[in-house]
Amino acid sequence: MEEADQKPHAICVPAPFQSHIKAMLKFSKLLHHKGFRITFVNTEFNHRRFLKSRGPNSMDGFPDFRFVTIPDSVPPSDPNASQDVPSLCDAIMKNFLAPFTDLLAKLNAANNPPVTCIVSDGFMPFTVTAAQELGIPIAMLFTVSACSLMSFMHFPLLRTTGFTPLKDESYLTNGYLDTVIDWIPGMRDIRLRDLPSFLRTTDPNDVIFKFIIETAERAPRASAIVIHTFDALEQQVLDALSPMFPRVYAAGPLQLLLNHSHNDHESLKSIGYNLWIEETECLHWLNFKPPNSVLYVNFGSITVMTPQQLIEFGWGLANSKHPFLWIIRPDLVVGESAVLPPEFIVETKERGLIASWCPQEEVLNHPSIGGFLTHCGWNSIVESVTAGVPMLCWPFFGDQQTNCKYTCDDWGIGMEIDNDANREEVEKIVRELMEGDKGKKMKNKALEWKNLAEEATGTRGSSSINLNNLVNEVLLSKA
Repeated sequence: MEEADQKPHAICVPAPFQSHIKAMLKFSKLLHHKGFRITFVNTEFNHRRFLKSRGPNSMDGFPDFRFVTIPDSVPPSDPNASQDVPSLCDAIMKNFLAPFTDLLAKLNAANNPPVTCIVSDGFMPFTVTAAQELGIPIAMLFTVSACSLMSFMHFPLLRTTGFTPLKDESYLTNGYLDTVIDWIPGMRDIRLRDLPSFLRTTDPNDVIFKFIIETAERAPRASAIVIHTFDALEQQVLDALSPMFPRVYAAGPLQLLLNHSHNDHESLKSIGYNLWIEETECLHWLNFKPPNSVLYVNFGSITVMTPQQLIEFGWGLANSKHPFLWIIRPDLVVGESAVLPPEFIVETKERGLIASWCPQEEVLNHPSIGGFLTHCGWNSIVESVTAGVPMLCWPFFGDQQTNCKYTCDDWGIGMEIDNDANREEVEKIVRELMEGDKGKKMKNKALEWKNLAEEATGTRGSSSINLNNLVNEVLLSKA
């Protein structure tokens, strides 16, 4: 017991969104493997969702890996759907610091080992204030790409130089978004449309925009920045980010780093990541499909679409004649349930499977998966790279536009689908990916990146070294 009490004690605070929680949980497990006691902080709303999807005892944790909660002060909403993003951003800026500070005081006052460091999501900027008040080191984990982080860091300058907010709505369609920005370090040939979509506001008081500005201004005050990427994938941007922060560490893909620490407390494996109940029947279904034959379709945890877009995607998939596994969340279609016409169901029943959620990494690593139609959320792209699976990209909002640009143009493992996707275009691009020459080239390129990701997370790889350096240089130091 004495020895356990000498462990460093990290408070891990994800932003209250599915993909951010998943990445932070993985990072926390890595720290646990390095000998840290972990206290993981969810919002009460997300804690309830975990209990619902994973069972009433699933978050009981272990003596040195515990879950605690703070309120989010957002009005009640559908417990099976993602919360309203602007409301959460506003609450994070205004209402999270006080309960978080109280929680830290309680943890330090109880018979616990005192909190020795904070690992916070980069989009929880209030935690920097809390760390400074306690005089302990804080690492900000950005669960976005380095190119997206570089873009976000330039929001203040894009505002002062007049690129945003837009003068009026016509700027969304008059070619203005094709303006090339050639002065962001480490990023070449970037158009306004390739930067995170939060720039496309006409409202100078837009909540998410203000939230990004606050994040960009607060992040350099942290002891260190950790980015869920690896050196080979984003070397130029990482080099350009380095002078902007006290320390920058690329540590990813997190799942591969975890795979190398398999001798950790086996029971931590029972701590899962999903806010929705996973349907695992799809893995059994995939077992009966030929290698590289199935297109996996998942638009993530926040993307929404119109009923017409759902139908166009559906018929595009059906008409391609390729097998597909399509994840349709309960809240995917705006304002109503997702209903596909009966004739679509009849047409695709032999080769299509629809599920409401699934264990995505297991699906992507299944030999029968040949491609991934994605919204370009960063977790999904990292998981696709890790599995060596090429992508069709339909970015929705936020950093997804930036991720899409790099996936398609710089890394050579994606093709973009037009925003107003129609069935003909979807059918054509699915066929190109699954049977065309471009699809074959992308598959080969995806396997190259997979090998580089595995190299980065090996014992002597850049991400493994960076993670060790972060622990020794920052988290175990005195702030």
